[in-house]
Amino acid sequence: MFTLVATQHFLRRSRKFLKKHPELKGRFARTIDNLAQDPFAPHLAYHHLGGKLKGVQAISITDSYRITLTIVISDREIILLDVGSHEDVYR
Repeated sequence: MFTLVATQHFLRRSRKFLKKHPELKGRFARTIDNLAQDPFAPHLAYHHLGGKLKGVQAISITDSYRITLTIVISDREIILLDVGSHEDVYR
């Protein structure tokens, strides 16, 4: 099990995201729970990013929405960075 650490940016963005997409509240919560259990589970579509986001990873909430994060394996921590649409989190 990993420890989730949410940045202030992530907390603000997640509040806005859930206010804008209340229908995804359950899916978002399940995704966060699954992430803490096993971030490499196939259904999360975990992947590394490149370019200006090199060193950051992402998982999928749906086909359109992502959570960006950083995993620190030695401390078994996942640092949550951002949540939003594909275009928003990858810019």
